[in-house]
Amino acid sequence: MKKLTIIGMPMDLGQMRRGVDMGPSAIRYAGVFERLSTLFSSIEDWGDISVGRPETIIDEQSNLRNLHLIAEKNQRLAEMVDKIIQSKSFPLVLGGDHSIAIGTLAGVSKHYKNLGVIWYDAHGDLNTAETSPSGNIHGMPLAASLGYGHELLTNLLGTSPKIKPEHVVIIGARSLDEGERKLIKELGIKVFTMHEIDRLGMTKVMEETIEYLKDHTDGVHLSLDLDGLDPNDAPGVGTPVPGGISYRESHLAMEMLAESGLITSAEFVEVNPILDERNKTASLAVALMGSLFGEKLL
Repeated sequence: MKKLTIIGMPMDLGQMRRGVDMGPSAIRYAGVFERLSTLFSSIEDWGDISVGRPETIIDEQSNLRNLHLIAEKNQRLAEMVDKIIQSKSFPLVLGGDHSIAIGTLAGVSKHYKNLGVIWYDAHGDLNTAETSPSGNIHGMPLAASLGYGHELLTNLLGTSPKIKPEHVVIIGARSLDEGERKLIKELGIKVFTMHEIDRLGMTKVMEETIEYLKDHTDGVHLSLDLDGLDPNDAPGVGTPVPGGISYRESHLAMEMLAESGLITSAEFVEVNPILDERNKTASLAVALMGSLFGEKLL
């Protein structure tokens, strides 16, 4: 039993569909504090980082949406995550769109020389201003954390890159842009697409992921985008992609990560209650957190 600190980042500036800023509230409403309080000796909720309701601003030079504000808010998140880890607590970040991972990883990576990352997502999030079809920064956080992209996104807390490509595993990919595919091949990033999950089974995928990371990293961050799951199980997401990871497969993945003891920080992102069915997606996120933190049926 250890300490857990929850912090919300209600940001929807990284994409165009409103509502994901209510994700942290939806996850809290689904009972995250109560669910996890039995699994930790101490649990605190630091509330939400204030984002406000700004108008969309497209940066003229880079064509990126809300670049300066996203960088500013992620800097704040990075400082808070850093503070949580300094207090010897496990940071659990509630999103918000996936652009918040830029801040989370900046804060976490300060404390590890070889931070591993499990990117549980339908998308690679490896775009830059040059490769992005939309200019939406929620499609760029993994690239930025690897040191690729606009310097306002790559240089949070004054260091870049935050992580190394050989310490990243993407699980559940089924929608990759051309520039992302090119970068994956160029950097040799390990990816388990839905094809591999279907072919190998989730048990084998997680065994290989754990084996791949355990001897080469000194901590592992889980960045779980709810659109990694099938939209039938997680309908409340901004960019749903059919044919995703199932509810049961995801629980198995979280249970295996719990048994491995590898995970040292986590974030759950892209819950959009406006697009949801009776808070189904937020409830699923909370249930997966229970499995990740060692909840047992017997």
